[in-house]
Amino acid sequence: QVQLVESGGGLVQAGGSLRLSCAASGRTFSTYAMGWFRQAPGKEREFVAAINWSGTSTYYADSVKGRFTISRDNAKNTVYLQMNSLKPEDTAVYYCAAAKVVTGNPASYDYWGLGTQVTVSS
Repeated sequence: QVQLVESGGGLVQAGGSLRLSCAASGRTFSTYAMGWFRQAPGKEREFVAAINWSGTSTYYADSVKGRFTISRDNAKNTVYLQMNSLKPEDTAVYYCAAAKVVTGNPASYDYWGLGTQVTVSS
């Protein structure tokens, strides 16, 4: 079992930055690939970024490539999402999730956090 708790969301102006954190419980965190997803009102949950268990491979949605950076610290059981140059269209609830393999498919993720709200004002 892996329990995930996101933090770091908030209200920011367009062009600003936020860093999301996702703290995981359990000794097996370092064996899981981790992903960030987001869901805006009235829209489906979409892939944002993913990182493999060791942190050596990362993947991004085209919409965030060059602006967002995913990283992890296995010693702290934490994964991060650094978000720069934020746009109003980045407004959503952001979720972290854990999977046995790194993928952008949300159906492949076994564990999910409850999410943290990110609001970008224009």
